[in-house]
Amino acid sequence: MSVQEYLDKHMLSRKIEDAVNAAVRAKTPDPVLFISNHMKKSVPSVITNVKARQILDSRGIPTVEVDLYTNKGLFRASAPSGSSSGMYEATELRDGDKGTYLGNGVSRAVKNVNEKISEALIGMDPTLQIQIDQAMIDLDKTEKKGELGANAILAVSMAACKAGAAEKEAWIPVPLYKHIADLAGKTNYSIPVPAFTLISGGKHAGNNLAIQDIVILPVGTRKFEEALQVGSETYHHLKAVITEKYGPHGCNVGEDGGFAPNISRQVSFTCTSIILWNLSGIVEFDIPQFSECSIFVQNSFLTYPGTKYDLDYKSPNKSGQNFKSGEDMIDMYKELCEAYPIVSIEDPFDKEDWEHSKYFSSLGICQVVGDDLLMSNPKRIERAVQDAACNALLLKINQVGTVTEAIEAVKLAKDANWGVVISQRTGESEDSFLADLAVGLGSGQIKAGAPCRGERLAKYNQSRRAFSPNLSAAMTRGVASSRRDPIPYGNSRRVSSVASLAALVHRCISSLLTNSLATVYHSGLLEMLFDWDGGC
Repeated sequence: MSVQEYLDKHMLSRKIEDAVNAAVRAKTPDPVLFISNHMKKSVPSVITNVKARQILDSRGIPTVEVDLYTNKGLFRASAPSGSSSGMYEATELRDGDKGTYLGNGVSRAVKNVNEKISEALIGMDPTLQIQIDQAMIDLDKTEKKGELGANAILAVSMAACKAGAAEKEAWIPVPLYKHIADLAGKTNYSIPVPAFTLISGGKHAGNNLAIQDIVILPVGTRKFEEALQVGSETYHHLKAVITEKYGPHGCNVGEDGGFAPNISRQVSFTCTSIILWNLSGIVEFDIPQFSECSIFVQNSFLTYPGTKYDLDYKSPNKSGQNFKSGEDMIDMYKELCEAYPIVSIEDPFDKEDWEHSKYFSSLGICQVVGDDLLMSNPKRIERAVQDAACNALLLKINQVGTVTEAIEAVKLAKDANWGVVISQRTGESEDSFLADLAVGLGSGQIKAGAPCRGERLAKYNQSRRAFSPNLSAAMTRGVASSRRDPIPYGNSRRVSSVASLAALVHRCISSLLTNSLATVYHSGLLEMLFDWDGGC
């Protein structure tokens, strides 16, 4: 075959001419690179292979990592994992062999990717996220993805999403968050407010603290970069406070990077009263129910499944002596909301206590966030919307198992005028997919742990990278209040500097650790979020 015959057979002359004309129109400073990318773009991309392997997550427990190949390149993703699994969420597939990784191996899930999922997806267009996810769901044939494993399916779904974004790449790369926004039918983006874990307890740490996490939200900052600075400086000032009070061992960290001093239940409950609050009257207060991870008993005199909450479940010599009923919890929340400008409580009751959740939400005191109540499950979200049992969704992507289903869950929440929080799991990797998901879906808030540890900072740093001039105007506070109005960054009155803010936090946290009910300090930059031990 001659050169001319080869050119004619593949229509190369026309394709090259089109690429040159495009480079001229674009007035590109690097025509060779532009023409190369243009030619690459002209070739429809398809999935050519999917390979999985077993890696370790941030806890040292196996999880699934996937390499998805197209003719454009390799795209990698790994599945996050929680320390507990609810009955309404997608099912991880574990090996169960106690002789290997204590039964936590994922070689079966890896095998399913390499032998079944790969075969089903080869030849598919990576931009067709819905079809890719549906193909895996159809292949699994179970309601909760228990055959192939939600960890296997999710890792592939995330990798395919990254490949789909790359397929849109032209002269200027298309960010992953933009591709996710396109999949969701959104044209606007928002940078989420980072929720930094400061102190860990509950199942996340080996101390006596019943509160799972104490988290700050720098809502008064003007941009994400400043929010990162606030989180970092506050974290290190707090380290000095804890070292002074408890010694260096008090600065051991929990699974998501928060400090884990051995604070008693009495001090931890005082945390519900010592809250940093700002002059705009907005505070975040997060108390998941004591359910899967703690001691509770059924209340025999309630006509519906009632839960009594043991506030001392981590103290064996005190456990069972301070039970609270659902009505007691409502009274406590009402008192706290009357005393302080609290606008959000997460999972105030057991995941099956719909009546108390509905009643409490109807009071309109604050935002009620559904975590274990919803488990990111569309059916439970629809029920909660119908029953008005809460007004915000905590999304954990591994609870649904695919990117498409995560997007649909967020749509259900937003259609109901709910708030949305994109959340980490205790078992994370350096994969930063959650950050792009939060930006692309405009969730407004991301909970990724402390401002330390690589797997946590990967999300915050990627959110920082997503910040650009065209997004700056779209940055929102993201914490929905009972009036549902998002409040922009910088809306609150500001203290003179981050250094003075850190000093303020130093004093407040110091009071907290010494069990003082001293006067609450005012801050225009921070809110605090308290998280009782529940779903992780």
